[in-house]
Amino acid sequence: MRPERSSLTAMSTAAVRALEMEGSPEERICSDSLARQFLPGWYCSFMKRLTATRYAQQHAAGDLGFIVARCRYMDDLLSDELDQGIQQLAILGAGYDSRAYRIDRLKDKVKVFEVDHPATQKNKLAKLKNILGQDGLPNNVTFVSVDFTRETLGTCLPVHGYSEQLKTLFIWEGVTMYLDLPSVDDTLAFIAHHSAPGSLIVFDYMCKKPVLQQDAAFLFVSFLRKFSKEERNFQIEAGQIEPFLASRGFHKVHNVTGEDLHARYFVGRNAERKVTSDYAIAVGRV
Repeated sequence: MRPERSSLTAMSTAAVRALEMEGSPEERICSDSLARQFLPGWYCSFMKRLTATRYAQQHAAGDLGFIVARCRYMDDLLSDELDQGIQQLAILGAGYDSRAYRIDRLKDKVKVFEVDHPATQKNKLAKLKNILGQDGLPNNVTFVSVDFTRETLGTCLPVHGYSEQLKTLFIWEGVTMYLDLPSVDDTLAFIAHHSAPGSLIVFDYMCKKPVLQQDAAFLFVSFLRKFSKEERNFQIEAGQIEPFLASRGFHKVHNVTGEDLHARYFVGRNAERKVTSDYAIAVGRV
């Protein structure tokens, strides 16, 4: 991403979560009551019109379904781990993640580290002060600025109060596909070697598939990603996530495909909605 600009991807995914809130409670896959407040009104309106186009409905509906299902799955996993007594939560590439402010069980009970690029984090902090008030930021939240393409968790997180002795959940949502393999490996190595037993990571990743014919729309989206410097790089071959994580020090690896997410969440009125198989979610324990 451009060093001086807040992440366009972070804005877009927050907008998708905000639009999901326009459905009735029984139709919502995920619930994020703060997402819209992080964004300018014009951007939400733009995204609403964009996602309603015929092209988006034909070619991007599965991606939109994955984004909201991903949020829901990670929320559910966080709830389960709170039941199991996690003591720290590290949100890597936090963007406009609102878990620290909308999940009451975290407040003043679990140490939360929001790790993100300085430009996006600066903008988010300004938004949070408007949403929560100047003195409304929770005391248990620590903001850690880091550029994953130039820095590592090992150089940034410990100096901000992170403890290797506390059971930790690392949430890495919508990030890995924009990194290169060395950056992904640096992050995984830190977690595998510098977190307490029972700690775990959950992240989504792009599944490597054969290159398909590139139509005009594909090329246009590629141009926008290049312009924002948020191009997709990292992929894992389908069926290889277990050995990939096992070789990096993780066990009890669990893979969740788009089909799995659809079967789990998209029932009743949502049964006809699509979830792409181009991405999946991985969970690994230390």
